[in-house]
Amino acid sequence: MSLATTLTYALPHRLLSSLARRLAYSASPRLKQWLIDTVTRRFGVDLSEAAEPDASAYPTFNAFFTRALKPGARVADPDPRALLMPADGHVSQCGRIGQDGDPGRIFQAKGQSFSAAELLGDAQSAQAFEGGLFATVYLSPRDYHRVHMPWTGTLRETVHVPGRLFSVGTAAVAHVPRLFARNERLVCHFDTDFGPMASVMVGALLVSGVETVWSGVEIPAYGDRISRKDYRGKNIVLERFAEMARFNYGSTVIILLPPGVAELVPQLRAESPVRLGQALAHLVSKPHLAEGPGRVATR
Repeated sequence: MSLATTLTYALPHRLLSSLARRLAYSASPRLKQWLIDTVTRRFGVDLSEAAEPDASAYPTFNAFFTRALKPGARVADPDPRALLMPADGHVSQCGRIGQDGDPGRIFQAKGQSFSAAELLGDAQSAQAFEGGLFATVYLSPRDYHRVHMPWTGTLRETVHVPGRLFSVGTAAVAHVPRLFARNERLVCHFDTDFGPMASVMVGALLVSGVETVWSGVEIPAYGDRISRKDYRGKNIVLERFAEMARFNYGSTVIILLPPGVAELVPQLRAESPVRLGQALAHLVSKPHLAEGPGRVATR
């Protein structure tokens, strides 16, 4: 194990993330502007696509980090059978669940995998995705940090799974076993016209805040037990391409699809750069496509 990986285990994850959160929400003009300018230079952030292109106009660093895009900066793939990429970023991995002959396992990196049951915090829910598809998308500090819907779905349940806050950088993903199934995460289960779909928002070191459009801030507060919220009967419908959630200082989103409903876009590979709205997969059969622009609908 490398020194960097050893330090990853030893660091006080939640303490550091709490301190980072205080800095991100600070309204101190000098501090927030220094943070914004530093990140913009270090990671090459392009504000020309932002709804607010003036870096000095953001009241806090977190407001800058969760910035909205200009209308039309991202468009949904016009193919009505296309499930959409949920975010800007890079593909960490994608493929079939259990692709190496190990049922229920999701590939993380060479020699590393984790089970869908671990990721979801629920073996029963994981059964619906056995033999299905997964896509893990890493959002870097330069990326747009809002997560959108691949397909229209009705929110059924959210599951907050407590855990560590390991870095999700390339080195950590390669060397920390079952990393995505060990980090703090919010699992969002949706019912769609092709069956269940899960969107898993995974926190990371300094990057543990998750906020949803239906409930506001979900993480933190940090917990020690799995907690569930049942939304059945609430009729919260999120349309294809609608904003679903955002990272208050970004990380990784994992999409799970059931077997037999779709095929991943063949060009997708590990480390492929991706943009919100491009095709992630194509449905094998064509369900009814919901009408209207991306938005949250409660009925």
